[in-house]
Amino acid sequence: MALFHILLVAIVQGITEFLPISSSGHLILLPNLLHIQDQGQVIDVAVHVGTLFAVILYFWSDLSSAILGLPRLLTGRADTPGARLALLLIISAVPVMAAGLLLKLTGLNDALRSVAVIGWATLIFGALLYWADQAGTTERSGEDWTMRDAILLGLWQVIALIPGTSRSGITITGARLMGYARADAARLSMLMSVPTIIASGVLLGADAAMQANVALLRDGAIAAAFAFVAALLALSLMMRLLRSVSFTPYVVYRLILGVALLAIAYS
Repeated sequence: MALFHILLVAIVQGITEFLPISSSGHLILLPNLLHIQDQGQVIDVAVHVGTLFAVILYFWSDLSSAILGLPRLLTGRADTPGARLALLLIISAVPVMAAGLLLKLTGLNDALRSVAVIGWATLIFGALLYWADQAGTTERSGEDWTMRDAILLGLWQVIALIPGTSRSGITITGARLMGYARADAARLSMLMSVPTIIASGVLLGADAAMQANVALLRDGAIAAAFAFVAALLALSLMMRLLRSVSFTPYVVYRLILGVALLAIAYS
């Protein structure tokens, strides 16, 4: 695989994974719009691993607490902040894990990978994000996260299986409608990405391992490294901007992209 292609996929994945503009949609679009070969599952898994390490590093304080709380949770107790966070993250991941496995087994995930589907999802859920961001209140913080909210946000996350929706975008939408402040909605969304990306990596990793060879593993390592750097920079910038800027710039981008995609799909 050409180095330029690897870098392009890695940078696009890194930038779009945590911004509310859909990483899966962009990765599907790359080969369609640029007329290049699909990067394949090995590279897809590699760039997701890169972004996983980026979010773990950025939110290490929260995630280390959850990791340390796992042993207590395994004894049936969620009476510490870390054990409680670990429980809520696991609960929030169950719906999308079950739905993702169902889509894979039925083959419906391939049926959704079209430019038209991505275009409509980009438009519709971009508009929904704008409405939720403008209408949502800001009286709740991340510390107010409850089991009910984890289940509801987990169900919102299932919608992200439609390419173009954006996992971060739809969970931020749900959190804003629940009254979480912008930065806290984004923080919960990013923390929820960790078990989801791990589950996705395990699901795709088995297939990817069967395709892997020395050259692909080398390409995957390069892709993971660049995706890590791009994701860390994009995540840091977004969280910093949310102190003073709404999600409107991302919505505007989505609307422009959605219209362009629909023009391509129906031309």
